[in-house]
Amino acid sequence: MVYLFLDKNRIKLLYLKKNLFGQQETFFFEKNHEVTLLDKGRVANSDVMASAIKEAFTLAAKSPIKEREIFLILPQESFHFLRADIPADIAPSALQSFIKDKARSIFPVELESCYGDYFVKEHEGQKVITFFALDKESLNGYKKSFALLDLKIHKLLPDTLAYFKLFEKTLRKEKKETIFYVDYDKKQLSGYVFDSFGLIKPERWTHEVKNGETVEELLKKKVLDFEEQKHKLNRIILSGHDSEHIRQDTFTKSVGVWTNPLKRIIPNFYQEYVKQLVVDPKTNLSILQFDVCFGAFIFNQENKHFMVLKRDFGKQSKGSARLPKVSLPGKEIMLFIASFSLSFLVFSVLSRTQLNVNSILKKFEPTATPIPTLPPPTPTPTLSVKKEEVKIKILNGSGTAGKASEVKDILKNQGYQEILTGNAETFDYEQTEINAKKDLPSLANILQDDLSEYTKTIKKGVLGEDEVADVVIIIGKDFK
Repeated sequence: MVYLFLDKNRIKLLYLKKNLFGQQETFFFEKNHEVTLLDKGRVANSDVMASAIKEAFTLAAKSPIKEREIFLILPQESFHFLRADIPADIAPSALQSFIKDKARSIFPVELESCYGDYFVKEHEGQKVITFFALDKESLNGYKKSFALLDLKIHKLLPDTLAYFKLFEKTLRKEKKETIFYVDYDKKQLSGYVFDSFGLIKPERWTHEVKNGETVEELLKKKVLDFEEQKHKLNRIILSGHDSEHIRQDTFTKSVGVWTNPLKRIIPNFYQEYVKQLVVDPKTNLSILQFDVCFGAFIFNQENKHFMVLKRDFGKQSKGSARLPKVSLPGKEIMLFIASFSLSFLVFSVLSRTQLNVNSILKKFEPTATPIPTLPPPTPTPTLSVKKEEVKIKILNGSGTAGKASEVKDILKNQGYQEILTGNAETFDYEQTEINAKKDLPSLANILQDDLSEYTKTIKKGVLGEDEVADVVIIIGKDFK
């Protein structure tokens, strides 16, 4: 997969090519252009953009990249953003209406001219929805540039979701935090403000570090600005190529806010993804430099249900009006009339032709047909790998706290060992789902048998090749 990040005058490309051992051969490219690529989140010039992308595809690897599908990452200003508190007991059907009404009241464009998607997060009884939308006019600008290179947008992601994914696992359930994610690269500072639910403000802070200025002084001033706006920061997460040599202890003391360098977070919380990357020893990949692409890679593994291009609100509006259905009593009357007419017609034909019924029955007397020998029953599928080697990811989609850990204990007792747990994108799954890799077709059936005591009807699906786990189980409300 090609993870492509586009900004005002900057382009970053991370190409991950899966090899026979399941690892990702890694190629990358970055360049700051003198010309403007994006103007207020939109393509400034299609030809210039196509030329910049072509250069990245040509120079990232030893030979030009042949992959045609792109995971596109865009700055937050490309998107329309909505965040709102919602009732904890709101129904999924009511949630859709709530989002549409709220978006129509604040978006500068018609919702029907947008693609979008949302996610819901819950913390200590508070429920927050975050919605991202991209208008079709902006999207067509990107598609036009991509079409010049015969490229296709596979998925689309705001950069803020990629950044949030890089520290999401450091959040503590018992504590609500306000976090300033700062990128420090080539004397340029930029950052977004998040909390435990996600992005707070869509505006990105930027500052070019001038001679005589220090990063510590600039961020200390920014911390005070946030406090004046009633946003008390609990943490600063420092990323970017130039953050490599920042000392955590002295930096925290100078700024006055606990600082987490991303270089310390990645090895402790995302080592499983780092191990997948295979980099040519002659090159020097800095995850701090390509943090937004690496975050998108993790997001693509863990949040497959979120897709900005999934919901076309224009089509939803057009398809909302349907023809009225015929009521059940009307159908019964029509069936009665049709049956009566057919019976009358058959009776009339038989009466006129004076057919001998006995001769008809005799003529169509059935002949004996030999009973075929049935093949032996198909044996019960067996697992081609050992249970203790199967990599399982359990996501809680039921809304009941601790359900994923409960299922983990059940499967541990069944002999499975490699198990990770987490929360699904939403908590409105009515039915439990099991999605397994296509080269392990019997795995879903075996897991269904192992969990048959707790749920009877399980929805099955196929995992994508990029998924780290062999199987992903999403716990629904039907799980006892």
